Amino acid sequence: MNKAITDGVVFMPPEFEDGLDVWSSEDGTPGTNTYDGAGNAAIVPADQDFDSCLELFKDQNTQKLRYMGQTPFEQGCYLRVRAKVKAISGPLPSVRIAARPSLTGGGHAGGYVETGPAVPLTAYGEVVEVSAIIGSGSRSSVDMVWGDDVAYAHMGLDLTGSNGAAVRIDEMVIEDVTGAYLRDMMDWVDVRDFGAAGDGVTDDRAAFAAADAASAGRTLLVPEGVFHIGSNLTLHSDIRFEGTVTMADNVYLSLTRSFDLPTYIDAFGTELLGFRKAFQALLHYADHETLDMCGRRIDVTEPIDMQAAYATSDTFLIRRVIKNGQFYVIGGAAWDDEVATSTAQYNPANPYKLTNVANISAIDPGAIIAGNGVGREVYVKTVNVGAAEVELSQPLWGAATNQSYTFTRHKYVLDFGGFAQVNRMNLVEVEFQCNNHSSAVMLPRDGENFVFQDCFFIKAKNHAISSTGRGCQDLHVDRCQFISGEQGLAATDRVSVAFNVNANDAKIRDSRFQRMGLSMIFHGSNHIIQGNHLFQGDEVSDGPRTPGMVFTYENNNAVIAGNYIDNCSIEWNNEHDEKPDFGSEYSFGGMTIANNTFLCIDAASWFKWILVKPFGTGHYVSGLHVTGNVFRSIAGTINRVDGVVSTHGTLDGWSMRDVTFENNAFVGINQRTMSPVTLEFNQNTVAGTWTLDGSDYFPFGGNARTVSSVVIEGALRDGSNNQVWDNPHVEVNKGASAQLAQLKWSKPVRGTAHVTLRVDRPN
Repeated sequence: MNKAITDGVVFMPPEFEDGLDVWSSEDGTPGTNTYDGAGNAAIVPADQDFDSCLELFKDQNTQKLRYMGQTPFEQGCYLRVRAKVKAISGPLPSVRIAARPSLTGGGHAGGYVETGPAVPLTAYGEVVEVSAIIGSGSRSSVDMVWGDDVAYAHMGLDLTGSNGAAVRIDEMVIEDVTGAYLRDMMDWVDVRDFGAAGDGVTDDRAAFAAADAASAGRTLLVPEGVFHIGSNLTLHSDIRFEGTVTMADNVYLSLTRSFDLPTYIDAFGTELLGFRKAFQALLHYADHETLDMCGRRIDVTEPIDMQAAYATSDTFLIRRVIKNGQFYVIGGAAWDDEVATSTAQYNPANPYKLTNVANISAIDPGAIIAGNGVGREVYVKTVNVGAAEVELSQPLWGAATNQSYTFTRHKYVLDFGGFAQVNRMNLVEVEFQCNNHSSAVMLPRDGENFVFQDCFFIKAKNHAISSTGRGCQDLHVDRCQFISGEQGLAATDRVSVAFNVNANDAKIRDSRFQRMGLSMIFHGSNHIIQGNHLFQGDEVSDGPRTPGMVFTYENNNAVIAGNYIDNCSIEWNNEHDEKPDFGSEYSFGGMTIANNTFLCIDAASWFKWILVKPFGTGHYVSGLHVTGNVFRSIAGTINRVDGVVSTHGTLDGWSMRDVTFENNAFVGINQRTMSPVTLEFNQNTVAGTWTLDGSDYFPFGGNARTVSSVVIEGALRDGSNNQVWDNPHVEVNKGASAQLAQLKWSKPVRGTAHVTLRVDRPN
């Protein structure tokens, strides 16, 4: 770059012989005294060394010579000012290049170095060249570093030392030497050329912005050093970091052309800080939609507080994506659980609050709660220290009015728990190598449409994904892998949980859950669980099995379709109900279990795949369809596929409605479950009442509530072996357990009937 060549900028002042009226004896500004007609200055027309030159007699302590013309100065340019000088007589002085930097309006740009190095004259008649370089960057050999407020300068020199010296000065030369520092043929622009200090203290933001504005498509170079950025900065050029930047936590750096994780790691020097600042920029700058980790692995030594990284707000509602990278957890004390025990009061009329909480300052938001009457995966959503209250993610089904609770805050690689609300955050192709040291992701307290796609959760210590509120609304988990670190343990000893859902509309599709303690637990309704593979078996012979899916909302409208449910069960309960006895709400219903493959291997004979577990009295099933599934037991048989866990309550068989359990295949199952079930009934002796028992087939021990058809095979005959043409009436809910149906005839008869029984009624 040479402005004299490329832009026609004139730097050279006129020769002295053209007149001394433009050469000031002061600072060169308009109105100052000139050497025109001065008694101490004269033009020498024919010096043997210089030809025409200026002879100047020193009669001031600092004898100044300044060109009154305005020599332009631009950021990114480097000017060399030089002159040849020789002493003629008198005391030998020192000579230095000097200049007066000026603001656009003519004012003095103070605070800058204005003189070059002094060169002593040591002999009469000896020609000495003095020079200095003026530029915007603190580069090698730059004598005067000026900022972007300098618009032009009055250039010249000073004579210092004893008065009475006579010197002759050849013409002043001012030339653009920027090419020595930054050639046009290079495809980068160095931020030092625009005033960046790189000392870790000086605010270099203005220099970065100026370099970015001047880049004209070239790459910004941040050389070795530490460059402090004092306020938010957006750069629109490609950038390369050899040095690093430093800034406050709440100051963001947006690299619009180089927005990827490796660049931010280079910029900030460490992987964790680079990720935090990249995430901060992802949320701050509207043109960033995706943070590409570019396949980088980040060694994580402590939880990453995502809201603290954003710093500005606890709400973000615009779609953002983090993709293509790995978090690798390094063990240490930073991952230790924080545990607090406290007494608190609970009132079912205020179901989402613990009140009068002792030791409340020790309880952390996001802690999971344990205590009598507390269901699984109940979290502290928020803590109000002043009011001594804790907000709960779910109600408590059976807590005493006043009792003790344990609050355990697990640590997460990506902790969004500080956010009050986040919508449409996507994690795509991200791997969490938790190494049994940490959990993976805590969701924000509220929000919707959090998406995990093609992610791996490997050896999460406690949880892969946790929801402490309703940040799981419309949660998507697609084509993800959850691999437990407890695979060598018996199924009943595992504690890891893949994820929990408190809100509605989760979509869990095509994912794989390998030997977790519990794969998934759902509250809310309208969930779709499709195409997944859950397997939770172990090496225990004739072993018990644990739930893989748990639904804690009675009438949930869930669809469970096309899954491979291996050595674990579907449990359906109401453990998150503050009034667990049936009242005016809908009871268990709205679920479809269709076209799944159920498998167990070497399981205890009492194991069952579909369990209803009421946490209270009076409940029933209304709206359940189990159809098109395959149930298969290997290495031993099991008794049946369905059951009721009656620890806290039983089902009311008199109220079952709209329940179908049909078109399923059973292999290695001792007793099939069907409703409607069509049975062949052979009455070998005449009787006026035929009593039919289909209870072994009825799902969940239901009643014989309906006989939907009776078909007589062959002839009915009376005691005299005469054929009887008769049509029975039907009575249902007979017997002590109401599980028998009866055919009533007008006279005693014998014969064969095909009878279809159901455990439900249409209304």
